[in-house]
Amino acid sequence: MEDSFIWMTENAHWLWWSVGVVLLAGEMLIPGVYLLWIGLAAAITGIFAWAAPGLEFEGHGLIFAVLATISIYVGNRFFYQRASTIADSQVNDRGKSFVGRQFLVVETIKNGQGHVQVGDSRWMARGPDMPKGTMVNVTSVDGTVLVVEATGDK
Repeated sequence: MEDSFIWMTENAHWLWWSVGVVLLAGEMLIPGVYLLWIGLAAAITGIFAWAAPGLEFEGHGLIFAVLATISIYVGNRFFYQRASTIADSQVNDRGKSFVGRQFLVVETIKNGQGHVQVGDSRWMARGPDMPKGTMVNVTSVDGTVLVVEATGDK
């Protein structure tokens, strides 16, 4: 038992590098978990253990804890939050992509309601009364109804 403890003390860097490799392999098996950042911290701790062989395991643990905290913070801050701040792509709200575009009235807008041609489909429109054939500009979307105003073009 004492021989294995002496071996671990003398070869602590190999232990840390092994832990780092196992954690990095775990990240490949279970992606999206923070094992990548913890594995990198373990590998860097192995470098510290190799460079300073007299450092005890308590020192290694402290270095690992600090490096793991920093690497998780940096990874979360610069990699994961960037993906969550990407602008709304409007994939699930197609109507928003029509705001600012012009369409043709295909059914007279009477009493504030009618239809406009959007590509190969018709959308309900709400706005001031306008005859069929008027070009309108979409100002906003209310559910599945396009709010429009006249552009002056015919």
